[in-house]
Amino acid sequence: VPSINRRQIMNIQLDVLFAIATASISSFLAAIVILLTKPIHARFSMDSDLGGIQKFHFRPVPRIGGVAVLVGLLAMPIYLNLGREGTVSYQDANIMLFAIMAALPAFFAGLLEDLTKKVSVRDRLIATFLSALLGAWVLGASLHRVDVIGLDILLQFAPFSLVVTAIAVGGVANSINLIDGFNGIAGGVVIVILSAIAVLAHQVNDPVVFNLSLIGIGAALGFLLLNFPTGRLFMGDGGAYLLGFWVAEMAVLLVVRNASINAWQLLAICAYPVIEVIFSMYRRRVIRKCAPGAPDRLHLHSLLYRRFICLRLPACKSGRTWVRNASVACLIVPCLSIATTISVIYGNTIASAFLISAFQVLVYLAVYGRLVRGHWCFRPTVLLGFRSKTKAWQI
Repeated sequence: VPSINRRQIMNIQLDVLFAIATASISSFLAAIVILLTKPIHARFSMDSDLGGIQKFHFRPVPRIGGVAVLVGLLAMPIYLNLGREGTVSYQDANIMLFAIMAALPAFFAGLLEDLTKKVSVRDRLIATFLSALLGAWVLGASLHRVDVIGLDILLQFAPFSLVVTAIAVGGVANSINLIDGFNGIAGGVVIVILSAIAVLAHQVNDPVVFNLSLIGIGAALGFLLLNFPTGRLFMGDGGAYLLGFWVAEMAVLLVVRNASINAWQLLAICAYPVIEVIFSMYRRRVIRKCAPGAPDRLHLHSLLYRRFICLRLPACKSGRTWVRNASVACLIVPCLSIATTISVIYGNTIASAFLISAFQVLVYLAVYGRLVRGHWCFRPTVLLGFRSKTKAWQI
């Protein structure tokens, strides 16, 4: 191997380490500050509703960890704009600032909900749509193809393209918020997905998406140091929408900027949260006849906790009540890592990526069916909740 190649490899490794370390250290320090100043903001920031339908923690916890994530994302572009040159070779650090600027409506809508508990699901979703439109404006992140015959023709019209982009970005951002039910799940899922996007970006030589993905990984990692496993800090809606937008925007940018990347491969990489949000909307609207945004205890992670973890893991002493909570992420994140790795390696064609996505849907339904019914069931009418003897949707 020529020496220049070795130097290039070493430079890439240093770039990766520096970007992740800068974002993660900044995020971690900001999280520490949030915990140290807890007496000042506890009145507004604490998640004290321990009896809520989706609550599985046993003591009040600050839910403004999204602020720490935002600090982690901001650290790198600010550092570069202060005049540093060398190790990390970003072509334009302002692109990072534009991406963060686009994320602010989604972040602030979620943060306002964390502080007031009065922002509706509809208003938060509208804010993510606004972030998507800002991303299309300042970053050019507007979908003009999704590798679906017929739909790609319609996407050549700018208004239709913007609508589809807003729905796609808003849906993914909401999906990360939806899976944020236990310590480490949302942060772990984001790190896995952004790592896959970074690998694809490196393969197609896209430094912008590669570097943006790295600082997203670092920001999530710094927060996770205080969220997993003990749950000292929650990312809240602000952090979930921020990281969800970041994931969605990186996926859109990768498709928009690289013709060799097919949209189905990105769908396969993001399959778990996307399946969760679509299935949850179907379950609530069609099966339970309630609002799509109504909270319930029937998410996959909730069922894993109540129907698997709690039955197989003995209750711990009061000082270690977080063990069961953290165990859910220990099941979901490794399984997602396997599926994501397969998507990166074998999802480079539309057909293979479609099959991988479809397989993940089947696995999700099979696992969900087993958790609900207590046995494997593949009959569509049973899986989709039609006319069954057991009241699966009332557990």
